[in-house]
Formats: sequence, C-alpha cells, structure tokens
Amino acid sequence: MSIYVKREEDNQHITWIAKGEWELPSQILSLEKWLIENESKLPPSNYIADIGFSMRNNACGGGAILSVRAMAIMAKLGIKLYLSEYPDD
Repeated sequence: MSIYVKREEDNQHITWIAKGEWELPSQILSLEKWLIENESKLPPSNYIADIGFSMRNNACGGGAILSVRAMAIMAKLGIKLYLSEYPDD
C-alpha cells in the first residue's frame, strides 16, 4: 500500500507517496518530507491524505509521530488525514 493524496471535491489525484511501503512510521516520514517539499506548490483546498498500513509484527508501543510542522502544513492546505488499517497477510 502507500499514501495517496487527492482533492476531496472532485477526487482529483494529486500524488502517491511511499509506494509499496506498509509500515506506518516510514509512511509518516515520507508524508512529512512530501509536505515540506510541496507546501508552496499546492493551493489551499479540501484534500485527503489516506495512509494504508498494516500493523508491524510484534509491535508493542512507540511508532509513528506526526510532527507539529507537518500538522501545521496540513491545516494550512486543508488536508485531512485518513488512517486505513489493513490486515497483515
């Protein structure tokens, strides 16, 4: 799975991030990097960033941290974060 970003009102696909990555911590880092690199390129709108992930084997705490900077960019641009958990096959 990966992260996709789309505009909500017309379903316009913006990008795929971390294609093929299933671990949430890696995906969050990729999303943050993408947000910082693209903050000035996207006009504010209603976006969805959907992260599809699977729980890590033997996970028992810790994990992904979405930084204040990433949250501020998402708020400024109007990006909602969806977390879609998928079973680990």
